Amino acid sequence: MRTVAFGSGARSRMVRALVTTVLLLSGGTAAIPAAAQTVPPSPSEDHFYTYDQPLTATTPGTVLRSRPAPFAFPKLSTPITSTQVLYRTTTQQNEPTAAITTVLRPLVPGPARLLSYHMAYDALGSQCNPSYTLTGRTDSPGAVMEQAVIAGYLAAGYTVVVPDYEGLDLEWTVGRQSGYAALDGIRAAEQILGLPASTPVAMSGYSGGSVPTEWAAEIAPHYAPELALVSAAAGGLPVHLAHNLPYVSGSTNWAGVIPAMVVTYRRTYELDTTAFLSERGAQLTATVENLCLGQFAKRYPGLTDAEMVRAPYHSLLDVPAAAAAVNDNIMGTAGTPAVPLLLAVGQSDPIGDSVMVARDIEALAHLHCRRGVSVTYARYPHHDHIAAFARFQAEAAQFLADRFAGIPPTTNCASIGPGNSLAPVPIPAG
Repeated sequence: MRTVAFGSGARSRMVRALVTTVLLLSGGTAAIPAAAQTVPPSPSEDHFYTYDQPLTATTPGTVLRSRPAPFAFPKLSTPITSTQVLYRTTTQQNEPTAAITTVLRPLVPGPARLLSYHMAYDALGSQCNPSYTLTGRTDSPGAVMEQAVIAGYLAAGYTVVVPDYEGLDLEWTVGRQSGYAALDGIRAAEQILGLPASTPVAMSGYSGGSVPTEWAAEIAPHYAPELALVSAAAGGLPVHLAHNLPYVSGSTNWAGVIPAMVVTYRRTYELDTTAFLSERGAQLTATVENLCLGQFAKRYPGLTDAEMVRAPYHSLLDVPAAAAAVNDNIMGTAGTPAVPLLLAVGQSDPIGDSVMVARDIEALAHLHCRRGVSVTYARYPHHDHIAAFARFQAEAAQFLADRFAGIPPTTNCASIGPGNSLAPVPIPAG
């Protein structure tokens, strides 16, 4: 597993830019008082987030409307030029729909380098959308930290595109749909910026943000072949959710994602949850259905998968429709990426980083290597999911900078083991 020396040039410059930007935005004289810009209303009250016109004849990535918006930290604005864009994309069921992305221009642009950065907003409520939190309306430490990373890329001269890849209905962890939204967000950004399709583009995302990154890399060769993608960096990936479920079941810090996943699949696959949820399961899903990750992940310590269902079921994976939905979102099943990949994960216990399964990510890396993809697989010993975020961002910055610079990718495919089986789970008899 390759680890680049921390002091290497491109990453060192990226980290210095990030630190400088964060210092300025957290109290430096360059910051602008928040009142200097108009903040949009919450998405649930904002007509910009709705679109009711037919989209069948509209090409994916087409801009439907746009508007300026602030790029601000809580209580502090910035001079960054930000544009919110509503655009046409595609659902998991291959139907036309709309999504929103935020296009951020660097203050001192250099050669055009477009980065689609995918925040881990892991949300069921629209108040968690990046398009909203990037305006400064958030109290989430995770959102602020990711915004600091984005600010670092802007300070380094990147143009950054940040899609609300969960879509207008907040469908969290849904794979192909997230990938479509990421790729169509890039198309929309190029339209807004007047950039040719030959503009070099990279993608990056950690945890929930790894979902659009990996799936977009898989589907890009057939869904958006005109885009000039150069690389994709994904860390902390939920490769096979049937393996994550028993890992977080009973967890102190992550068990709250279980009812949240039920809400997601009810929205995306129209699950009849009344047919299998226990009384407690129904109560928990009703409680979390409009919350952000930070509000539900640790909310139910010790909650088990079995508590969510009623007899004759013992697990959500005993429910045929739920098992089928999980199988529909196994990474590595949508296609072969045509760009070099960085795939990374922390390891704080024998299974993984406390929520992501290390051998699943190893298996995904191994699969792509067998298909001829140039893969760098990085594992961070003694790092849990939260701690591995910073380690990944540092390595991703170098990886992306090298690809934009045209430096040939290295690979450690020869040392990547087979990992876990990524076979679909058996569908129980109905």
